[in-house]
Amino acid sequence: MVQDSSSETANDTAVCVVIVNYNSGGMLADCVQSVLASPIRAIVYVADNDSQDDSIARLHTRIGSHPLVRVIQNQRNLGFAAANNVLLPLCRSEYVLCLNPDAVLAEDALPKLVAAAAERREFACFAARMIQHDRPEMLDGAGDAYHVSGLVWRRGHGAPVSRSAHTRTKEVFSACAAAALYRRDAIEATGGFDEDYFCYLEDVDLGFRLRLLGYRCLYVPGAIVYHVGSATTGKESDFVVYHGHRNLVWTFVKNMPPALFWLYLPLHVVANIAITVRYGLRGRLRIMLRAKRDAIKGLPMMWRKRREIQARRVVGAWEIRKLMEKGWVRRHL
Repeated sequence: MVQDSSSETANDTAVCVVIVNYNSGGMLADCVQSVLASPIRAIVYVADNDSQDDSIARLHTRIGSHPLVRVIQNQRNLGFAAANNVLLPLCRSEYVLCLNPDAVLAEDALPKLVAAAAERREFACFAARMIQHDRPEMLDGAGDAYHVSGLVWRRGHGAPVSRSAHTRTKEVFSACAAAALYRRDAIEATGGFDEDYFCYLEDVDLGFRLRLLGYRCLYVPGAIVYHVGSATTGKESDFVVYHGHRNLVWTFVKNMPPALFWLYLPLHVVANIAITVRYGLRGRLRIMLRAKRDAIKGLPMMWRKRREIQARRVVGAWEIRKLMEKGWVRRHL
């Protein structure tokens, strides 16, 4: 169901903002309000995944029947990937901003992302500079890094905001979809998010597929977003661990070009074993084994997807490798 009090269409703006909500409490209203406060006029689409809290009611209390905000009420929790795919076809703007409900835009964040997109036409994806909401002196992420082993992390997570390495515009492997601007035609070319992921790493997977199609990602440090992170699922909860580590395997299997796949497959296996052992030493072995078991069970499906993805690839394997992290894994690159 779409709650919409306006006849306005998404063609009236250059940007559509898509937000997937699930029991986000007052954070959703803060998030939407930060978009509406931007100097750039944007239509906001909120997909609510059958929340059981008052987050939607609190949003309406805060903004009323705002002509630029539309709420789509899903009848069940579709997950982040599928709910975004519900919203993306509604967007007819040049750019789409994916935004988490626990993220708040600085006032000039959206203008800086759009300005970067207008100036740097060779890029199709733009990563914001995410700062930890409750520790504003610390980075939450400066774009996503992808290691040749298949491990992934947010660049600079937990590093001081003042670190110079993260104050410069730079090409990165992909963008965290907690706050990422995409050219709409680029997302459409990929087919959107992979709904089998449900949530976690679906943005890395999308970024990888964009790269395989020749699209590039730019980190825009001037575009500041304050991010809580795993606000509704809990940091390092079983839910997060399961989906993240299952989807880690699927992302490698689907997207690694053949030359890199066979070269780094042994390293991928070793990395997964090492991570499983590490979680096991923390008392989390059961959930990790379930994640890896289900990852393996899903390999036939992912291999079928791989065939289609690799058949459409237009970028060489070694060109892709240039943007990957190599050597000993470091968490704050």
